[in-house]
Formats: sequence, C-alpha cells, structure tokens
Amino acid sequence: MQACLNKSFFPTFDSEQLKKCDFLIICVPTPLNEACEPNLDYVKAACHTISQNLQKGQFVILESTTYPGTTEEVVLPILEESKLKAGIDFGLAYSPERIDPGNKRYTVENTPKVVGGINEECTKIAAFLYGSLIQTVVQVQNTKIAEAVKMVENIFRNVNIALVNELSIIFEKMEIDSWEVIRAAASKPYGYMPFYPGPGVGGHCIPLDPYYMSYKAKKYGIIPRFIETSGEINNFMKVHAVNLVECGLNKVNKNMYGSTVAVLGLAYKKNIEDTREAPAINIIEEIVNLGAKVKVYDPFVQLIKTKVGVFHSEENIYNALRGADCSIFLTDHDFFREFSLEELSKLMNSPVIVDCKNIVEANSRSNLKELVYLGIGKVNKY
Repeated sequence: MQACLNKSFFPTFDSEQLKKCDFLIICVPTPLNEACEPNLDYVKAACHTISQNLQKGQFVILESTTYPGTTEEVVLPILEESKLKAGIDFGLAYSPERIDPGNKRYTVENTPKVVGGINEECTKIAAFLYGSLIQTVVQVQNTKIAEAVKMVENIFRNVNIALVNELSIIFEKMEIDSWEVIRAAASKPYGYMPFYPGPGVGGHCIPLDPYYMSYKAKKYGIIPRFIETSGEINNFMKVHAVNLVECGLNKVNKNMYGSTVAVLGLAYKKNIEDTREAPAINIIEEIVNLGAKVKVYDPFVQLIKTKVGVFHSEENIYNALRGADCSIFLTDHDFFREFSLEELSKLMNSPVIVDCKNIVEANSRSNLKELVYLGIGKVNKY
C-alpha cells in the first residue's frame, strides 16, 4: 500500500474528490445496536455523501454485509436524492466482501466474487470491473440474491460452530474428547466438514450477520429459531469459558475474587491482530466483574478495549503468566504451541490452565501430576 500511496492510491477526506471517480464502492461497517438489530447508519451516511456528489455515468457498488433488500430499499432511494435515476443515469450493484484475514491460500485474487446489479446491464458492468482484478466472478440475477449469498455463507458457519459447541459441552459431561472425535470424523471424505468448538465467535461477520437475516425474516412474519438459537449457544460459550476458570481455581482452593488470571489470546482468530467482537472482550469483563485481576498477552495485539477498561498486552508471555493463579487460552495462535506446559506452569502461583482452543495436546500434559488442566471439549474432572 505504501508503494502505491499518492501514485495510484489517494486517501482523502475531501468528498468533492468523489466526482472524479468512475466507480464508488461502499465498504463501511454494519454493526448491531443494543437490541441486536441492524445499524445501517454508516451505510446511510456514505450514501448521503455520495448522493451529494454523484455524477451522471458513475457506478455505485455496496460491499458492506447486510440483509437482502438493503441495496434497493435503503441505498437506492438515498442516491436518487441526487435527482439522478438508478439504472439510467448511474449504475448500482451489490457485491459481498469475501476476505478471510490470515488466509494465505485464498486471497482477494483467487477468491470468487459474487455480483448482482439492479438490472442486467448493471450486473455485467460490475462483473467487468471485478473481473479485471479477480480470477472468477459469479454473476447472479439481482442485488437481493447477492446480499443473501453472504447471509448464507456466514449463517452456515455460525450454525455449524454452534452445533460443535453444544456437542462439546455434552461430550465434556460424558468424558469424551471432542477434538479427537472431530479429528476422526473429518477422515470421512464426503458428507462431513469439520468445525471446531471454542469460547465464542468473533470478527465482523459470523457474530453479526445471522442477526441481519433474523431481523429481515421477522419482517415477513417468520421466527428464525434455528438462526437465533445458534447465536445463543455461541454466546454462552463465553460464560462456559469463565465457568471453567472458576472450576480450575476451586480445584486449588482459590476463588475468582482476589485471584490473578492471565488471558492469552485477544484476537478473534489465530495469527492476526483483529479484535473485533473477540470473545476475549466479554470474558475479560466477566472475570473482572467477579473480582479477579486480569493480565493479558497476545503476540499480535497491543491492547484491547472493554467496558471495564483498556488492557495492554504484556511485553511477553512470561510477564503475563508470572504470578498468575490461572491462565486461559482464548486464541490458537501458532506462537502459543511453541511453549511447554511445564515451562509455563512454573511461572504461575498455581498451575491452573484453561484451554479453549486445543492448544495443548494430551501427551504433553500427562506427566504433570500437579497441573490442573481444563478445556472446552476436553475430559474435565470437576
């Protein structure tokens, strides 16, 4: 990006510059409000800015994740406040963003791009633009279908993660290692796709997108029970993670109140620095509210903001663990697998480790008799 700065890449706060562009692509956040309903304020604000500068012959594409109907019901009317007509004076299409942070195999260039316009001509023009950059472009009939594609992709993931999360809690009670079950099930070459349990879902897509679909479904008189139940299960996993911390401390005759807990892993997924909607946020808040002191460490994240304060990552993992009564792994960074349990537990006041992402394999902890080890989807002796 630095190599292109002021050559082919010109960031600006001057909205007048929009008049010089051929294509205007909206990529703003689409968060939820306190009631878990869509907040399209950023989309609307972007559309108002474009409307005030829109020129005949320009083309607008919405990429922000949203419920089916947004482009035609929200974006189009605001843009037409310019007195220009969509599909005649300017083009309009929707193309869902498809980026998997940290994925080195599938990048922008080789991940197929879905596009749908408000008419056939708009679809073809949008496809032509993306086709100049991306190997495969999938054209669909209209904007609603393109918007629905992103909903299906992320609801699919949310539902399947919720399924394995629920199974992991059941298997814990049955003293069955969920991770070994999933590993064995994944050997089947057809009809099965592995998903893994954890302390909740994070990022801008999976925790939010299902509620966009749920909101729209209710407008049609449909109660999306499956979608909403999946969200509830995944949210509960944060509570379950905190419960495991309490159980681990109780096993060494300590309470959460007054203890020091080291939270390891702040990003919402491995090997990246993104903390958006990360489970660590709510887990830290709950641990602090229960009276514990929290130290945090993430090799990729400098700080994390919560309702109970801003937590700065310790200089290294040793500082985070030194003096801790319990440590909890929330993100499966490859970095964390480089350390032995024996090495880490010696730094702690009490060797209580909660593993939410299968960081520690069974054979590496079998000889540590004094270690208290609990984990999501593990055989936990409460």
